[in-house]
Amino acid sequence: MRHLELHRTARIGWLRAAVLGANDGIVSTASLVAGVASAQAERQDVLIAAVAGLVAGALSMAAGEYVSVSSQADTERADLVRERAELAASPAAEEDELTGIYETRGLDAGLARAVAQQLMAKDALKAHARDELGQSDLTSARPLQAAAASAATFAIGAALPVLTAAIAPVSMLTPVVTATSLLSLAGLGALAARAGGAPATAGAARVTFWGALAMGVTSAVGWLFGVMMT
Repeated sequence: MRHLELHRTARIGWLRAAVLGANDGIVSTASLVAGVASAQAERQDVLIAAVAGLVAGALSMAAGEYVSVSSQADTERADLVRERAELAASPAAEEDELTGIYETRGLDAGLARAVAQQLMAKDALKAHARDELGQSDLTSARPLQAAAASAATFAIGAALPVLTAAIAPVSMLTPVVTATSLLSLAGLGALAARAGGAPATAGAARVTFWGALAMGVTSAVGWLFGVMMT
């Protein structure tokens, strides 16, 4: 019976995009709300800015992830095309290359040669893609998946400061939005760290620190412009 194991490596593609999207949604939108509110703007103006930031940010994240991951996918495909050509032109040399890889991993020369021959007989391109290029089905680039995950999680993350800005007292917009956003960032960092197999405390701390820094600087800039315009 085949033994199936679920490894966290399979989550790398979507987890990275999802965490980045949610984190950016919370931080950028909360910072925008805090900055505009600190300039003594009316609630309506704050909400318009927040909703515009949510829509623009989600679309920007989707486009950025799609372009970035598509470039990675293009590189992977180009490497496979080159490897296929090398296999067709010099199969013996490619077998020697694969044998050398297995020897460096601890196999003796005879066993390394036998493994290389058997794997190449079954699927030479797949063997070289995995062991020479480091490509596999688990880690291959998926542009649409990354774009959708980033856009959706950005919108979800950004919705929190938008809703908070809609219901919090106008006089307390900045501290309330900042506090709720930092708590959400801490939870997100802990959840992402646990999903990736890392300590939750460290994940929560680093996300919260950078979020607090971004919101603090933006609030200061908003307050400064508010003072200058009055």
